[in-house]
Amino acid sequence: MRTAAPAPRVIAVVGPTAAGKSDLGVFLAQQLGGEVVNADSMQLYRGMDIGTAKLTLEERGGVPHHLLDIWDVTEAASVAEYQRLARTEIDRLLAEGRSPILVGGSGLYVRGAIEALEFPGTDPAVRARLEAELEEHGSGVLHAHLAAADPDAARVILPSNGRRIVRALEVIEITGKPFTANLPGPDPIYDTVQIGVDVARPELDERITARVDRMWEAGLVDEVRALEALGLREGRTAARALGYQQVLTALAGECTEDEARAETVRATKRFARRQDSWFRRDPRVHWLSGAADDRGELPGQALTLVERAVTA
Repeated sequence: MRTAAPAPRVIAVVGPTAAGKSDLGVFLAQQLGGEVVNADSMQLYRGMDIGTAKLTLEERGGVPHHLLDIWDVTEAASVAEYQRLARTEIDRLLAEGRSPILVGGSGLYVRGAIEALEFPGTDPAVRARLEAELEEHGSGVLHAHLAAADPDAARVILPSNGRRIVRALEVIEITGKPFTANLPGPDPIYDTVQIGVDVARPELDERITARVDRMWEAGLVDEVRALEALGLREGRTAARALGYQQVLTALAGECTEDEARAETVRATKRFARRQDSWFRRDPRVHWLSGAADDRGELPGQALTLVERAVTA
């Protein structure tokens, strides 16, 4: 095993879906004597394996992975709770002299783990009213309200993501400030190297299409059907996950499976663009090419980047 640092630091591997983050995270953990801490919000859910491209035990290459499969599909996601759990794992690994490798494309989760963010509380009455409006009018109407109140937040939150739209509007009403104003500038609490995996849009689109095809072939519809029996459809967060939301629509007879598959591809491409935009705004992210032609060079370049940052 290769030891690159006199003292471990946090390494965050970020970027859009299908860029190759998970494999790079395993490689870095193997080389640096580290362990992976998941920062993909949907991989936190038990049973959501195929549709989230969760690595199999074999693909993890013997590297321990943390914060996978910890929530039931009926549980609403909480960035504040994730923050607590992630920091517990990071602190433990650092104390053991091991490198925490934070891997995922959920930008707010990554920031919550490594930066001094404090998340506003909740107001049950405001939340209930907004959720009632969501149920009555749909996420599109509420997204329009968000765009008027906080254009920056509306640009990074999908119009279909009713849960996040409700949360953003709730924070705006509680604090009297834009949702994005509650996310202060970078104030890191860990010494962190952030590596962004960069794939040009045409190639990334091709990868996303191929990945969705593989998910369908691997049995995504059956996975969703099994999770539906466990309450997936009632899950405020999990039911809106890419692929799962579309399959649930098909299982309800509101579209065909082929239509659900095509919409999953379209929605995932849109989501990948938003992920890329989120991370591009952070000048601390070091971007490395994950293109097919350069993929063989990505692991070595990432390791060199980490070693250089450690010794600088």
